[in-house]
Amino acid sequence: MLAYTLVLKRMILLDVFAISAGFVLRAVAGAAILQVPISPWLYICTGLGALLIALAKRRAELAQSGESAGGQRDTLERYTTTLLDQLIAVAATSVVMTYTLYTFTASNLPANHAMMLTIPFVVHGLFRYIYLVHAKDLGENPEDILLTDLPLIITIVSWLATAATILVVYRD
Repeated sequence: MLAYTLVLKRMILLDVFAISAGFVLRAVAGAAILQVPISPWLYICTGLGALLIALAKRRAELAQSGESAGGQRDTLERYTTTLLDQLIAVAATSVVMTYTLYTFTASNLPANHAMMLTIPFVVHGLFRYIYLVHAKDLGENPEDILLTDLPLIITIVSWLATAATILVVYRD
């Protein structure tokens, strides 16, 4: 966090990668504290998901600040909305692919691949989030989106219920 504060937050792309890495470290710490093994796929999904959110936040900051972008954050002078839109598309695609591979290959999931039933929830959640970032300019405060958008909340709750049901019904 010190490296981010002193250096990385001023470097284009490294700023969002540092944010993403911070979320992965939190996931690692959480798993260590709980003393539970977590699939490496989930670490990758966490990192890519956090990267997507960080990119969407930069896009919202850039779109809302306009000409005064550099005064708000150094890196905003070097980002463009077109670049951020492309990076968001790549990150979202990567999240979907990684999560899909996770549902089929993780050793800690049911062998019948029932977890694949959760993929549509992940895809819908990502699409909804991207829609809110682009159409409603809501990316600057991701926590507000997650706590206030009813369709997204329903999608998350549905994903949790489906995943929990699969893990309980098909446990070894």
